[in-house]
Amino acid sequence: MAGNNNGKMSREEAGRLGGEATANNHDKAFYQEIGRKGGEATSDSHDKEFYQEIGKKGGEATSRSHDREFYQEIGQKGGEARDNSDNGKMSREEAGRKGGQASSRQRRN
Repeated sequence: MAGNNNGKMSREEAGRLGGEATANNHDKAFYQEIGRKGGEATSDSHDKEFYQEIGKKGGEATSRSHDREFYQEIGQKGGEARDNSDNGKMSREEAGRKGGQASSRQRRN
């Protein structure tokens, strides 16, 4: 219980305890279902420009907080994943090179 609150729980503590109880009462499928419903509701209420804007903001934030090595690493991982897939259209090396080039261009802009 929170101190100096006349024996009452703080809003923060009540929220934390409620979240823990909910997590204990529901499985992964429950959270996947509410996530799906939330995604559908969001897509019904927003247009293409909304998603373009949040994608742009996310990309800009990511580029500010990550360096060239980060982009090279994710480019290499993407290339490896593609190389290991049944329809791998480009080699791991090519994907890594393209990822490195794209991050280099992004940093210059």
